[in-house]
Amino acid sequence: MTDHSADLSVLAGLLAGSLTTDPDVLATYSLDESEHRPDGAALALVRATCVDDVVATMRFAHERGIPVIPQGARSGLSGGACAVDGCILLSVKAMDRILAVDEENKTVTVEPGIINLDLKNALRPYGLAYPPDPGSVALCSIGGNIATNAGGMCCVKYGVTREYVREITVVLADGTVTRLGHRTVKGVAGLDLTALFTGSEGTLGVIVEATLKLVPLGPDPLSALATFPDVRTATEAVAAYMATGATPSMLEMMDGNSIGFINAIGDFGMDDSVGAVLIMQSDSTTAAADTEAFAAVARDHGAVDVAFADNAQDSEMLVAARRSVQPGNEHYARAHGGGQLIDDVCVPRSQLAEFCSGVEAIREETGTMIALVAHAGDGNVHPSVFYDQQDAASQAAATEAFDRIMALGLSLGGTITGEHGVGVLKAEWLARELDEGNRHLHRVIKEAVDPTGILSPGKMLGYV
Repeated sequence: MTDHSADLSVLAGLLAGSLTTDPDVLATYSLDESEHRPDGAALALVRATCVDDVVATMRFAHERGIPVIPQGARSGLSGGACAVDGCILLSVKAMDRILAVDEENKTVTVEPGIINLDLKNALRPYGLAYPPDPGSVALCSIGGNIATNAGGMCCVKYGVTREYVREITVVLADGTVTRLGHRTVKGVAGLDLTALFTGSEGTLGVIVEATLKLVPLGPDPLSALATFPDVRTATEAVAAYMATGATPSMLEMMDGNSIGFINAIGDFGMDDSVGAVLIMQSDSTTAAADTEAFAAVARDHGAVDVAFADNAQDSEMLVAARRSVQPGNEHYARAHGGGQLIDDVCVPRSQLAEFCSGVEAIREETGTMIALVAHAGDGNVHPSVFYDQQDAASQAAATEAFDRIMALGLSLGGTITGEHGVGVLKAEWLARELDEGNRHLHRVIKEAVDPTGILSPGKMLGYV
């Protein structure tokens, strides 16, 4: 491998932002929130503050064949933002401004580093809302959300990030700046390259600006909580409720293990003796009737109890409990060997009960601890597999369980990732999900926009 360290002063001189080679800083920025640990060391970190910084970095790297790993908030769970050997880590976290709010056309134009929750809060005075709502809403950046086509708890009604991206400005591998998409409601001129780059996980270009669709800010939601004796009963109730044509703004499931984990870190008033809970929320003008309709279906399909949150504060407490699942998981993991593999399988809603039952069987057969949560309304399940990092047998059992969960999802007509992305952890599995024609298209597109292969090598497209 060519040593490019002597050239870094050239790049540093071109930047309005900063470049560092400090080993401690590089070690920090070489990781995301996944279990993946880089095999090699990064060459440098560029903290970009403007588009010109990104252009200069990509031109510098392209001319020398240096790998580049684009980064935002590094809140990802699939290893997509982790370093590869000899790479430049390109952080756009400091590019976090709201550039324009267009109230008449209901759009907002932002830089990629702005945090999702900060954007939501900034839009409230305008009476506007940006619906995509990942679990890490207070931590994750809009650029990262676009790069992974992030979802979240409101997808069941509002859909995923791709449906809100009107236009993006992207810096390509050779430093070319291009604007993709359109700001109009309709537009079919040319191929839909905006959709192509949304979810491309930094393998095709670096997003430096985005114009997003907004919706009117709705009324405060109302919620209902239904408890069930087991996961199977809860998931069957989900299918029955959604079959009525209901459009909840949220329909989440937690199993008994997950409830126990969040109870260990906070006072959420959840009964962890039950097998599962469903949290339903409606933000429509008929919210009170919606929660009653959900309760009726839940009772008819085996609910042990149903409770109502009939004001905004109580509703937010239920959402806070659901958002506490990952902190609860992390607390449990630290006390049990430190290891956690978070799966992200999405299946057709009609297969949700079968999938969850299959995961429970995998838990028994592998002897691993697996906790189940789900964006149940859209069939997106996040089984978390726990293991002891110091125990090879425990780690092997967890890896087996993780892989079997993905295989189960595919066998039921699902996908290996509904919203977390492929990254490193699922790169080999992407090749299994796609047929050869599909893999060929991926390869041709990657080679066309990144002919030297410097953008996120070995990540999402590393095995196709």
